[in-house]
Amino acid sequence: MRAVIQRVIEASVVINQKEFSRIKSGLLVLLGVEENDSNEDLEWLAKKILSMRIFGDDDGKMNLALEEAKGDLMIISQFTLYASTKKGNRPSFIKSARPELANVMYELFIQFMRSEYIGNIETGVFGEDMKVHLVNDGPVTIIIDSKQRE
Repeated sequence: MRAVIQRVIEASVVINQKEFSRIKSGLLVLLGVEENDSNEDLEWLAKKILSMRIFGDDDGKMNLALEEAKGDLMIISQFTLYASTKKGNRPSFIKSARPELANVMYELFIQFMRSEYIGNIETGVFGEDMKVHLVNDGPVTIIIDSKQRE
């Protein structure tokens, strides 16, 4: 699994010109699923995101995790995170999981996050054309891959 995590002041998702969900200060997570991702990848990535200390403490240092900062969480499916641009100019999405599997893993990821985090969690809708609005705070943007674990 691969995630792009953005610390935000606010974020929202619009589907069919109607606001579907909105968060205040917290994290926006764009989540990509690869064909061979497992529950181990899912749990590792979720726990890593929740424990990342990327919010400012009283001294302004990035020292607080999401829960300590009392932040919101928004999770959006994003198959394009596995785009391959090695050949030509049209990205290939061959590494992205098939929609049936990706949707199951996306829903399991959300379910796991809800079991681990007591704060507000919002989502998008898998497979929908979404307009994601955000105000990146910092900006702080971090990419994590459950296979590379860097």
